[in-house]
Amino acid sequence: MSVEQSKRQNPDHVMRQKTPVNGELLKTMVEAGLTWLRTNQQIVNSLNVFPVPDGDTGTNMVLTMQAAFDEISNDNEKNFGKVAHAIAHGALMGARGNSGVILSQIWRGFARAVDNFEVLDLPTFAKALVSARDTAYKGVVRPVEGTILTVIKDVAAAAHDALAETDDLLEFLEKIVQAADRSVQHTPELLPVLKEAGVVDSGGKGLFFILEGMLRRAKGMPLDAPITTVMPIASMNLQRTMEIIEPGQDVEVVIDFRPYDKLDIETFYRDLEKMGTSIQLGEGDGIYRLHIHVSDGRQYEPIEYVKKVGIFTKVAMENLAAQMEQTEEKSSAAQLTLAPVEPGQIAAIAVAPGPGIARVFASLGAAAIVHGGQTMNPSTQEILSAFENLPTEKIVILPNNKNIIRTAEAARELTVKKVAVIPSRSVPQGLAAMMRLSPHEDFDTVVSEMEEALLQVETGEITRATRSVEIDGVSVKEGEFIALHNGKLVASSTSLKDVTLEFMRIAHADHFELITLFYGKDLTKQEANQIADEIRFAYPEQEIEVQDGGQPHYYFIISIE
Repeated sequence: MSVEQSKRQNPDHVMRQKTPVNGELLKTMVEAGLTWLRTNQQIVNSLNVFPVPDGDTGTNMVLTMQAAFDEISNDNEKNFGKVAHAIAHGALMGARGNSGVILSQIWRGFARAVDNFEVLDLPTFAKALVSARDTAYKGVVRPVEGTILTVIKDVAAAAHDALAETDDLLEFLEKIVQAADRSVQHTPELLPVLKEAGVVDSGGKGLFFILEGMLRRAKGMPLDAPITTVMPIASMNLQRTMEIIEPGQDVEVVIDFRPYDKLDIETFYRDLEKMGTSIQLGEGDGIYRLHIHVSDGRQYEPIEYVKKVGIFTKVAMENLAAQMEQTEEKSSAAQLTLAPVEPGQIAAIAVAPGPGIARVFASLGAAAIVHGGQTMNPSTQEILSAFENLPTEKIVILPNNKNIIRTAEAARELTVKKVAVIPSRSVPQGLAAMMRLSPHEDFDTVVSEMEEALLQVETGEITRATRSVEIDGVSVKEGEFIALHNGKLVASSTSLKDVTLEFMRIAHADHFELITLFYGKDLTKQEANQIADEIRFAYPEQEIEVQDGGQPHYYFIISIE
């Protein structure tokens, strides 16, 4: 083994020998942070305040970090400052969701402080973390403590204090990682909603894993063995596993089982990793659900293994290749007819969580559709690409999700076009705004009218609870149907019909004229119409419409206007 190979395999040796911290080492550490974050992605995803199946902070931060690393992965640049700027650019273009945008701002501030530095010393490292903190805070209109912002603030403070205690990079890293851990654990004391939900802040936890991954690489510790955890069954996002099918993993196996004794999670994961990929484990009421992708011919191995640790109650298998073909066929069959765009007119860009909702936006005059929503937030680059080549300089963007607004704003900052982000926090708000679009009218007037329309509609969302919790006075049991009114949890029931009718009562549906139900991919048209008939009976004076939304996770997205 060469000396250089030895150093790459033992970064601890590199740091202890005071080797200059240059761009090559930064690249290594970013890759380590990304790897450890990805390893623990589902832990971060599970830290969702509301018990809804859309915890995606971990996924958003992984995709943001992946975009940052992709920017430097094939570059041999040794200048620390230049590599840092490339990382910041990649993170910005790949930023997804609020957590991803803030993470990109952290990298942006860090890069500013190390501009043109060939190598990094500890005082500059500390200054860079302060700059990262300042840039992240300035990027948020109303900063909230108890979030990722607090964690980067505490890390910056710890870095400043560490300068008086050590001149060793490894010890320096240990101190800031310890500070990040303490800060994350303290977030529920700063943000009451976290304490009420019994979780720490997910974005702060993601930042901790990034920093801890760097430290683990420096110590020569493994980055591929996750901190063992079991998520609630209802929060297992099996749809997303279709996006990460690896070559040779042809069969999806899902097994429900009840273990004989207490399950040894670490051994369980370790044994299953020898069989396949995309392993997820959920638990609810003593029943565990295992999800795994295996190669054709090995689909019975997980079943035989599970039989050794417990009694299986249900087994499901899917041919992944066939599923992908069906998905591609449906996608091809559902081509949208988008509004033509002329120079000088206003073009609307809408984010849509399902194919049916996309078709509605297109029918109302959207010039481009960006597919995304809960658990699948689009990146800055995807939003930018949707309008950058349109033959007009006037653009309005409808994010239609509170977690996509900042990403849309980031895209706006990257173009010379005149862009307005209409802060629609839901699909019904976005549709109401689209009704005010007048492509050939004055831009500022149209923007003002579209923003005004956001206040003219009530939003309902019906889904299943991913865990048992009590929030805002509503007691929820895992697996129950829950209703959200304008983003606030308002009702829970074992019956989809009952929780939908209870939402109508709470939202004062009798005070409005039109109720539109966009049913999701987990409901049939017949099932949706049966519930619509119940609503018609309860509200005979209101007009009730049923539309195929096709959105995942949410049985209904409801518009009341």
